[in-house]
Amino acid sequence: MNFRTDTRVNEIALSNPGARRVLEDAGLDYCCGGGKSLQDACLHAGVTTDEILNQLRQNTGLAAPAETEWTSAPLAELTRHIRERHHQYVRDSIPRVRALLAKIREKHGAKHREIGEIEKLFGDVAREMTSHMQKEEQILFPHIDALERSANGSGSVEPPFFQTVRNPIHAMMQEHDVAGELVRQIRRASNDYKAPADTCTSHQAAYQELKQFEEDLHLHVHIENNILFPRAVELETATV
Repeated sequence: MNFRTDTRVNEIALSNPGARRVLEDAGLDYCCGGGKSLQDACLHAGVTTDEILNQLRQNTGLAAPAETEWTSAPLAELTRHIRERHHQYVRDSIPRVRALLAKIREKHGAKHREIGEIEKLFGDVAREMTSHMQKEEQILFPHIDALERSANGSGSVEPPFFQTVRNPIHAMMQEHDVAGELVRQIRRASNDYKAPADTCTSHQAAYQELKQFEEDLHLHVHIENNILFPRAVELETATV
């Protein structure tokens, strides 16, 4: 793909994993803010478009061979992937990160007050994501799977209480924005996940876990906002 300054960031992210890594490393929001042009995203992140375009030209061939092409895979496979890969990662990470943050707050919290702020922010995003995932697994994903089965001639879809799939999708995207803002605040409070020199290995480990949590959230939201949700809306429109 020939990227330009007016190319939307979500189009770049959809091109291949190498391009997403360039965006991630530059701090460009390709999930919640994916509708922006590359120029606007770079301006917001404080990087030059020439620099990012050059990196994209060098790295867009770095696709992961084992990565499934989610733009064409069955939606049931995609919703299962999100549950098993991203939702399970969040559930596994929350107690681990909380324990690390509590440990370093006890040791270093008096001197480094930002740890308490980070601990609170992570608690907020943990609660947000836990509730969010339950709604997806219990309401939205089963409906998307049913839409696909109906489109394939395997049954019919009961009229949902939310009338159209666009309504829960809109709510989920708003919740993505909330979670995205919380992790941005964590990044700022942690100085881009750089532990102070006078702290322990646990402090460094906590910040590494938080960085990985943010990266997974970005990919998680990207797959939903830019692939799953548009495909679900298109499927519903075609079957109504």
